Amino acid sequence: MANEAEETVKRLSAHRGVAGVVVVNGEGIPIKTTLDNHVSVQYAGLLTSLVDKAKAVVRDLDPSNDLTFLRIRSKKSEVLVAPDKDFILIVVQNPVE
Repeated sequence: MANEAEETVKRLSAHRGVAGVVVVNGEGIPIKTTLDNHVSVQYAGLLTSLVDKAKAVVRDLDPSNDLTFLRIRSKKSEVLVAPDKDFILIVVQNPVE
């Protein structure tokens, strides 16, 4: 499993425009990252709480539904978030013009 995660991080990091990849465990701690530690911890903490809120919104709108993907775009970057049962995959990229 760890090897599979490693390969996924490498593959995603190789894409053009990708600034970094962070894999966060169920406790909100970055376990694999291509970003520096401070930035990884910041993304992990903030996006873990955002994912929890987004999951609650999706479930409140339809109890039979669940959050599968979250995309946040700002002027400077785009953050793609794929929450799973045991971890959260975060990809930070420069938006394509």
